Amino acid sequence: MQVSKERLPVLLQAPGAMMRSEPWGGMAVSYVQLAKGTDFTPLLKGLRDDLCQCPHWGYLLKGSLHLRFADGREEVVKAGEPWYAPPGHTAWCDEDTEFVDFSPEHEFEQVIRHVKEQMKS
Repeated sequence: MQVSKERLPVLLQAPGAMMRSEPWGGMAVSYVQLAKGTDFTPLLKGLRDDLCQCPHWGYLLKGSLHLRFADGREEVVKAGEPWYAPPGHTAWCDEDTEFVDFSPEHEFEQVIRHVKEQMKS
């Protein structure tokens, strides 16, 4: 199965952020564009430990992505690098960033539903 990033349906859109995603065989494939300064942390409030509980496997296409994990450890992923974020993390970017991400569909749907509710507030 393959699809161009432009043909993935828009799942979330906000000023400076767009997520395109669809399910593929039990996984959600996502193409994400984030503007400098985007921070997921406030949108995760209310989840267990106020952190994303869905694992993600990704590849950074542009920019950099900061990841902080439940144990306080932080990593910075740079363009051209694959990455993995286990359950219990948050992310933000200090520059315009694009990545592809694969996540288990069920866990991903739960987090997205929560994020959409937070975006309404």
